[in-house]
Order: sequence, then C-alpha cells, then structure tokens
Amino acid sequence: MPTTRGTLDWMPAGEHGELLAPPVAAGLAGLVGGAEVAAIDPGLADTAALCEAYDVDLGASANCVVVRAKRAGVETYAAVMVLATHRADVNGVVRRHLGARKISFAPHGDAVGRTGMEFGGITPVGLPAGWPLLVDDAVADTAEVVVGSGLRRSKVLCRGADLLALPGAERLALAQPVG
Repeated sequence: MPTTRGTLDWMPAGEHGELLAPPVAAGLAGLVGGAEVAAIDPGLADTAALCEAYDVDLGASANCVVVRAKRAGVETYAAVMVLATHRADVNGVVRRHLGARKISFAPHGDAVGRTGMEFGGITPVGLPAGWPLLVDDAVADTAEVVVGSGLRRSKVLCRGADLLALPGAERLALAQPVG
C-alpha cells in the first residue's frame, strides 16, 4: 500500500547537496521544519511514474508549475503548488489573484532558465526572488509532502505547512480534486 515516504531512502537534505539543484540547496533555510531528500531514477521523475515505482501515495505528492501572467504588456512569473490528485484553476483563481488579463503555463525553456532547475524537478524551494508562490490549501494541510528537488534524480520531503514560510508564499483555495 502506498505511503507518503514510499520505499525511498530519505536522508537529511542539508547533508546531501549533491542531490539538490543549486538554488534549492540555497533555499533550504526557508523550510523552517527542515527537509529530507531521496535519490530516484531520473526516468521516474514524473509524478505518476514515481508514485508507482516507489510506492509513494499520489495524495502526498505535490507538483510545482510555473505560470506566466500578462497585463498591460507586463509579464509576471509565479509558481503554483497543487497535490497530484488535484487540478489548479489557473485560468480562474490563479489569473485573478495575480491580477492578470492573460495567463498560461510558462514555456519549458522559460521555466528552466528562470528557475535554474531541471524540467520535471521544479520546486518551490529556491524560486527566483520576487516570484509569488501560490500554495493550494490541500498542499498546506498535508503533514508531509513530496516535491521536486530542482533535479530529476531526486525528490524532497517536507511538511506542507512549511512551504508557507518560503519567500512569496501565499495560501489559496486554488485547486479541486480530479475525478
């Protein structure tokens, strides 16, 4: 039966910087409750594959998506955190919260280039200064949550509520369960 920790070998993240993208390693101080990291097969970095291969509960896995909002020619980038079992209301709640006229998922190259993280490993820890971090209520209420490490070859485990202490973090009801 899948669990939050699954079959992964979790270790203190602060002692294993080799498993973290540089901005993530630098941003770990923002996680007040600390974090753990586990190495994974990079081919299994996508949430569904990870959960199946390592017996991680899908409801304890959160995805971080980068969005690009536009209003009056000004672009704003933000990160949105939702559980893998939920779907974010990007065109409604997120767009209105950011005060955007138009919003879309950031292009692959923009997301990678601006965050300094690998696609498939983007995480809320270590985001660029000034970016809003919109954390769905369900993520914040999760005792422990599996998120990216900035690299496809590892994952980070932390308390959902600790994500709210990260720079730019705001808690919102921005997603609904899928199905």
